Amino acid sequence: MHTPRSVRDAQVAGKRVLVRADLNVPLDDGRVADDTRIRAALPTLQWLLDHDAATIRVCSHLGRPKGPDPSFAIEPVRRMLREALPDPRLSVLENTRFNPGETANDPAFARELADGSDLFVEDAFGSVHRAHASTVGVAELLPAYAGLLLERELAELGKLLGDVARPFVLVSGGAKVEDKLGVLQHLGGKADAVLVGGKMAEQLRNDNPLPFDVVLPTDVVAASEFSADAEKREVPYDELPEGWLGLDIGPQTRAAFSAHVGGAGTIFWNGPMGVFEWPAFAAGTKAVAEAVAAADAFSVVGGADSARALQELGLADRVSWLSTGGGASLELLEGKDLPGVAVIPAAP
Repeated sequence: MHTPRSVRDAQVAGKRVLVRADLNVPLDDGRVADDTRIRAALPTLQWLLDHDAATIRVCSHLGRPKGPDPSFAIEPVRRMLREALPDPRLSVLENTRFNPGETANDPAFARELADGSDLFVEDAFGSVHRAHASTVGVAELLPAYAGLLLERELAELGKLLGDVARPFVLVSGGAKVEDKLGVLQHLGGKADAVLVGGKMAEQLRNDNPLPFDVVLPTDVVAASEFSADAEKREVPYDELPEGWLGLDIGPQTRAAFSAHVGGAGTIFWNGPMGVFEWPAFAAGTKAVAEAVAAADAFSVVGGADSARALQELGLADRVSWLSTGGGASLELLEGKDLPGVAVIPAAP
């Protein structure tokens, strides 16, 4: 795995620094609903301030606007970042995706971002799997370094690719097998147990393209329709009533999954066990989250939904590493090169 040079090795005193942070946070009525990614960006920015950077311009995307869109304006994020670091040297640029050149990695937009800066710090782990102007284009124009968050993400996730403490338990959930198939194929062979919940369990039950066995739910919390208020039943998977939907893993599966996780030496969890946003179907995800948090293991959790579940349960600080990157963490663990990392010169 490519190890990029660190901002710790850069001479930043008196320099004008452009930082690509991951400030892509959820908004609720124009306010930041979850500041996890903002807080994760602070150590690198504070380090630059402490080491006498002349100016620090921060850029990030926010949502997926198709051009300028007031509902995706960066101002709520800017306001929160200024409250956390009230230093006049720090400024936040407008949403990079307001410019179509961002996702196209347009050289002209990269030059616009880089103009007036002496060096570039890439700290947006959640975006380095995309070859965009603010992740790759500017790194080709300015001396580029990895920020503290990017460094830590690569180090912690990288531990899963080497020798691990056993048993190694891989827990995967969510709706789409295709999103996580690469990780299952790359890591599953070295795992001692692969536990699969969520909708993807049904897909694997019907057609398992993996060259190893997976542990699938034996019972489910079934709903009469896809609704938070639907009638529900706990039933063996094979007795799912016709027309009903399995929206969570059942109590037997919760116990089995928790036992696997509780005895693990290494854990990677990505994806909920059901529609955890609805309280009636949240027990499976809660059980896995509690088991991961309680395990005496090196535990890594990735993906927005899994991270959200841990945050809401107050368990985020009880796992070894909570990754800020969804797609980036999956691609790294698939063994893929990440364009926003590969473009940074290697560590000396």
